[in-house]
Amino acid sequence: MENNKKLLGEARRKMILQWLQSANGPLTGTNLSKRTNVSRQVIVQDISILKAKNHPIIATAQGYVYHQNLTPQLHSRIIACSHSPEQTMDELNLIVDHGVTVKDVIIEHPVYGEITGSLRLSNRQDVKDFCQHLSDTNAPLLSKLTNGVHLHTIEAPSVEAIDKAVQALEKQGFLLNEKL
Repeated sequence: MENNKKLLGEARRKMILQWLQSANGPLTGTNLSKRTNVSRQVIVQDISILKAKNHPIIATAQGYVYHQNLTPQLHSRIIACSHSPEQTMDELNLIVDHGVTVKDVIIEHPVYGEITGSLRLSNRQDVKDFCQHLSDTNAPLLSKLTNGVHLHTIEAPSVEAIDKAVQALEKQGFLLNEKL
């Protein structure tokens, strides 16, 4: 019986890996659990096992992504921001409106050190879905732990797109250096 379970788990993880590698976008844990007829918690465990085997899977607000599916040859920059929670959607929309992806959010926690949350927001719909998910779950922003101060890794196909997004953020007062 134990060997049979192990085989089922290995076969399921192989299928999950194939789906992630061929997907054009993120796959949610709920979607994967329905496809494999197991609980979402089993999917979370499967993803952890696959990551432990060095598969480049990242969890985003939209679902799981196999890293090799991401667009190669992107330019990236880390920017320091500060704003109120109510301005989050404005900040994120300003970035994605310039063709720039918000890869993550990073805060410096006094106990845990650097905490990074994967975002992968590339358009207004991604931003809307992210903000709706925050609202639905009543989850606080990471930046709430640092009085609004946070970093974003942003990426785009060109440095010019990043420069324009940064200029727009600066104009709106979202960049931390504007506050010093």
